[in-house]
Order: sequence, then structure tokens, then C-alpha cells
Amino acid sequence: MTPSADLEFVSLTKRYGQTVAVDAIAHHFKAGTYACLLGPSGCGKSSTLRMIAGHEDVSDGAILLGGRDISHLPPAKRGTAMMFQSYALFPHLTVRDNVAFSLKMAGTDKTARLKRADEMLELVEMTRYADRKPDQLSGGQQQRVALARALITRPQVLLLDEPLSALDPFLRIRMRAELKRLQRDLGISFIHVTHGQDEALALADEIIVMNDARIEQAGPAREVFNAPRTAFVARFMGGHNVLTLPQGQFALRSDVMKVTAPDEGRIDGRVTGIEYQGAHVALTAVVAGDQEVTALLPDAAFFADPHDLGEVIGLGWDDAAAHPVTA
Repeated sequence: MTPSADLEFVSLTKRYGQTVAVDAIAHHFKAGTYACLLGPSGCGKSSTLRMIAGHEDVSDGAILLGGRDISHLPPAKRGTAMMFQSYALFPHLTVRDNVAFSLKMAGTDKTARLKRADEMLELVEMTRYADRKPDQLSGGQQQRVALARALITRPQVLLLDEPLSALDPFLRIRMRAELKRLQRDLGISFIHVTHGQDEALALADEIIVMNDARIEQAGPAREVFNAPRTAFVARFMGGHNVLTLPQGQFALRSDVMKVTAPDEGRIDGRVTGIEYQGAHVALTAVVAGDQEVTALLPDAAFFADPHDLGEVIGLGWDDAAAHPVTA
């Protein structure tokens, strides 16, 4: 595999007519990073990925790979490869020929390209399916073939557009581990677009949260989760309450909330929801200002002192748990 290289956005912008889909974003990805572009639909993450790949033109700014401006190069000359959400396998070709296809287009002789295809199939543990057609494979197997086909070009950066969205929940979790293993083994950068917070936290060394065409926050996964800078990031990452209190706006993790008797906490609320989640119970209450707060309680603690819908409770937290955020 070709060694990885740093990837950098320099005031990267994408416009569709009067609509700004990506608004002058700047970011530096270190070589060999697993990064997730995370955000809601329409935030600009997929347009960003397609610009890196060369499937969308750059309106302004630049994309640098290893210090080289690749913004206006054709996709095959960039040192990137893209794995599409739909996998886009050719139904009439065998698995081996699907994987070898880009080398065939590049004029690589048959013996060399099929040898390389077999190496890639071994990497993704699909050797025994080499002579099958895509419709004879499961979703997870098709995904592995699509990965092998993308990796055969020896990219410096692999681009993944919501690669797990078509899989069932059990397989999705298994394939997360597979993607992480591959990225570590290959040592190249993976840039992975998702709107799933759990997926980003499970996979990413670095999370780039996008909102309304801009980067809202970027950093190591644990830092983005534990120290959201804005109310949007706190809410979108999940697991947080955003409360406006007399002293300002704060993010509070749901699992640090303490449930007390009324008047014994910092604020009182009325219970509006109780959801059993196995190891935990999510208890939701409405507090002053019509704000909704969730406390995530260990199931043993909740059932030792259960609460009912409509009950008034107190809610408390330690000072250190309240993290100030901007609107």
C-alpha cells in the first residue's frame, strides 16, 4: 500500500448556484488517521467527501494531499479512492473481476491485475467468493468486495460514504471492527462520512462535526464527546442535556445526573418519560423554562427507588460536570 500523507482543506468551498453547501472550511488531517465527518443531512459532509474524491468541482479554496494541490486533478490521479454507499458493484462481473476492474481500465495486464485482486480479496477475507457474482453475496460480503476494489489502487486516503448504512444493526457493529482493523493494518487515512454518533465514536481517532456547511468542532473523539463547545455539538453527539441556567448555558452528560427528592437537588422537574434500556433506565423530566432533561440511571439504582410518570423529582449534578457551551 502507498504510504499515507497529510490531507488539508484550505478555505474549501462548494456552491450549487446560490446555495453554499460547504462554506470555506479549513482542517488538517494527519497521515494515517481514521476521521469521521459527522453531521445531520444537508450539513455539507457528503459534498466535502465528493470534492476530495474529485466527483464534485471545488468552487473556491483547495485540497492538499501530501502538500500537493489535488483540487483540479481527475479522480484517478489524486491518490484517493472512494467506496460508495451503494457499493456500485457490476452485477455481470465476478467478485475477482469487480475488484480488478480499475486496474483493467488503467491497462494493467491480466495476470498482474488478477494477482493483485486476489491479494486484496485475501486482505478482506473474501478469497473463497472470488468466482461468485455480487447477487450471490450478502450485504456484508458485498461491502468487503467494494472495499477491496477501492483499495486495489493503493490510495493514500480511502473515502467512505456512509458505508455501513445498508447493513443490519448486528452486522454494522461487526463491520465497524473490521474497518478499524483494516485501517490500522494498512496505515492509510480513512475519511468516513456518517450521521451516526455511535459509529463515529466507535471508529474515529478524530471527529469533525459539521453543521450548516461549516465545521462546528473537530478533535479527538473523546474530547468532542466530553467537551462539546456548542449547544449543537452537545445535542448532536447525544448523551448530553443542554440547560440554560441563571449563570449561563451548560452541557451536562445524562449519566452524571443525580435524581433526588424534590427540593433536594439543584432543580425540580416532572417525570415525562421512563425508558428501560437494559443496563440503564433513561428518565426524562421537564424542568423550569420547559426544558427537557434526561438522567441515565443504572437499572439497579432505578428499580431500587423507582419513579412514576408525572412525579416531581429533584435533579442534581457536581459543579465539575457542568460544561459551558455557546449557543
